[in-house]
Amino acid sequence: MEAQKGKRKTQDPCPECFLHRSLCLCSEIPSLNLTTKVSLVIHTRELKRTTNTGRLALKALTNSTLRVRGELSEAHQPLDLSDLLSSDYKTLLFYPSDDAVELTKDYLKAFSKPIQLIVPDGNWRQASKVHYRHHELKNIPRVMISEINTAKHHLRTESTEYGMSTLEAIAKALRVIEGDEVGGKLQALYDLKLARTLQARGLI
Repeated sequence: MEAQKGKRKTQDPCPECFLHRSLCLCSEIPSLNLTTKVSLVIHTRELKRTTNTGRLALKALTNSTLRVRGELSEAHQPLDLSDLLSSDYKTLLFYPSDDAVELTKDYLKAFSKPIQLIVPDGNWRQASKVHYRHHELKNIPRVMISEINTAKHHLRTESTEYGMSTLEAIAKALRVIEGDEVGGKLQALYDLKLARTLQARGLI
């Protein structure tokens, strides 16, 4: 759920964290083996954007998976996400639609299975298409975290007061699902990405 595209391109970026190689943070990425599964559905245009944070989340979360949308298959069919709907998990779509409910510990008490969180990654328009175009997900409950983002700096310009990077959103969600330690580690990873990006831009 990234906001708008960043305006600057990083020269000679690390292919993993997309920061300049001198600022690479790959050695700082935690390895978190969680019960919760995060499935990132990323738009193909996001894959090479240096401000993307969803892929950082996947590198930190060993029980995670990636699906790329926006590319047609050899049969010229759009991406089918039906394979994500495993009976091993209670699957939730993390997207702030009108029918989304707040993700809280009380809400989660109703579920006995581990949670799979499907997370759209892209700008708001791209993310919304996962919500309404993928009919295989139509019966999946929508959840959200409605928290105003008061941060002074952002990786990209946010279009709403609730806007945040995908990594920030996942950190907040996993803080609810898995606890403060997990959420804190992912938030710290985002903070480091932001700080080094601002450093590269000469802003700090």
